[in-house]
Amino acid sequence: MSYVTVKDLEVGYDKSVISKKLNFKIEAGEYLCIVGENGSGKSTLMKTLLGLLKPIGGEIIRGDGLEADEIGYLPQQTIVQRDFPASVEEIVLSGCQSRSGFRPFYNKEEKKLARENMERMGIEDMAHKCYRELSGGQQQRVLLARALCSTRKVLLLDEPVAGLDPRVTADMYDLIEGLNKEGITIIMISHDIDAAMKYADHILHIGNDVFFGTKKEYINSETGSSFLDGQKRR
Repeated sequence: MSYVTVKDLEVGYDKSVISKKLNFKIEAGEYLCIVGENGSGKSTLMKTLLGLLKPIGGEIIRGDGLEADEIGYLPQQTIVQRDFPASVEEIVLSGCQSRSGFRPFYNKEEKKLARENMERMGIEDMAHKCYRELSGGQQQRVLLARALCSTRKVLLLDEPVAGLDPRVTADMYDLIEGLNKEGITIIMISHDIDAAMKYADHILHIGNDVFFGTKKEYINSETGSSFLDGQKRR
């Protein structure tokens, strides 16, 4: 069974529908990019998949043993969050909260997991540095390590390269691709259509038109060709 099956989903706020008629499946190990115009409901969909928002209509079915607390999430950062006065280690460890439950401390296994994920992201030497003193690319690595402490299965990434320079952007995409090759399912919102076409194996386009299929099917579809042409003209 698929990790996630979405049937006739409607998402939005306070009964105001932003996006509807969403039907798609997410299989283990896939790399899905969610694309569409600004305001089409991409971030709202992601929050609904996470259970942070309730669907207005339709349903989301989790399968293949995937639990709601087994999904790692890297949200878009606000200016306030970028200035958060905590150490790198503290932030990465906070990704273990779903594991620790009501315990007021982290155990040896959780601390070991945090260290492993800092090493994975190449930030182990920054463990005791203050998060707000890091560069944008370093902060994203910290947040990715934090998200990895929540999951070994699925990562939801909301514009993970926003505001990063081209070199750091390329490094971040390489990191994400590497995680996918390790078997982690990637669901990524992206305005970078070139990256979506390079890395994703499936595309979900939402907005006035809705499309779900392989990258090749998207390129050959009316929705995909129109959107891609529009992006090139910008």
